[in-house]
Amino acid sequence: MKTRAAVVKKSEGEFCVEELELGPLQKDEVLVKISGAGICHTDLIARDQVYPVPLPCVFGHEGSGVVERVGDNVSKLSVGDHVVLSFGACGECRNCLQGVPSRCLKIFECNFTGCRHDGSLTYSSTDNNIHASFFTQSSFAEYAIANEQNTVKVDKAVPLEMLGPLGCGIQTGAGAVLNTLQPAAGSSIAIFGCGSVGMAALMAAKAIACSHIVAIDLIDERLQLAQQLGATLTINPTEENVIEKIHQLTGDGVDYTVECTALPAVFRQAVDSLNNTGTCALVGAAAPGEEVTLDMNSIMFGRTVTGVIEGDAVPDIFIPQLINLYQQGQFPFDKLIEFYPLDDVQRAVEDMEAGKVIKPVLRP
Repeated sequence: MKTRAAVVKKSEGEFCVEELELGPLQKDEVLVKISGAGICHTDLIARDQVYPVPLPCVFGHEGSGVVERVGDNVSKLSVGDHVVLSFGACGECRNCLQGVPSRCLKIFECNFTGCRHDGSLTYSSTDNNIHASFFTQSSFAEYAIANEQNTVKVDKAVPLEMLGPLGCGIQTGAGAVLNTLQPAAGSSIAIFGCGSVGMAALMAAKAIACSHIVAIDLIDERLQLAQQLGATLTINPTEENVIEKIHQLTGDGVDYTVECTALPAVFRQAVDSLNNTGTCALVGAAAPGEEVTLDMNSIMFGRTVTGVIEGDAVPDIFIPQLINLYQQGQFPFDKLIEFYPLDDVQRAVEDMEAGKVIKPVLRP
């Protein structure tokens, strides 16, 4: 079938909407008519070849939509279901079998190779083959082919076009708090970087009643929104010393930090802002080989650093939980979203890179 999709043809190139040919489903796949697709930082670093995804490629990995067809072996989904598309996992390695698909031993092969597990492609054009299957979906398009494994059925009562970001960015930030750190009510936390991931972490901390919630960002407008969403203290690092300010607030540092920027200097600040039994969740996606320097004594005296991928979530369980929190008024992630037509994908990307919008969502 024909479908329109946003294609990137060269490293750091523009997103150009073209008509492509979408091939037939395999037995474990579903065809989804896309209602909304969030733009994530990972789409952009893959475009720029920080992660070497083959080009030309259709990106997009925060899709939501309606199931239009199902493969012969699909059992958990039916035509007409509302779904959110999340990340791919093999389902067969020891980590997948132990219920931690975000730690899949084939996580790169399932999400960044530009093709299906068997090497086949979902898209083609008259000029050349188009790589896709990005995060097992490639949802910057009118239609996307996903796998049953990474497709999550959701409540039809919630506006479908805004749910896509739950599949990655929002899930990652909220899961870093709710699944990984699991702070007790009354504990303290600092969020370094208030993009969509950081804001999701902040809202999750508010939902479970952290007492001190510190938001750190360079953009004052984001800090103002962070305050509206539950931050008890905001810090712009260009104006104040972050570590000193946090220690003034707490006396000995916060219990938890979430590092969302992937900048080594900020990661160091996130660790140094902890008290000596605190834990830092590293969420920001750094370039392969990026290194950081830490004071070994600060770790030896009890601080912990842990990496987080996709919020350590099982999407079929966690995404409906986040939707329930939203319906209860405890997780207003819709406040982060700005909608754009698919044809305006390049403008949406540029607005995101300029810090004008936190979470652009394309509506085909």
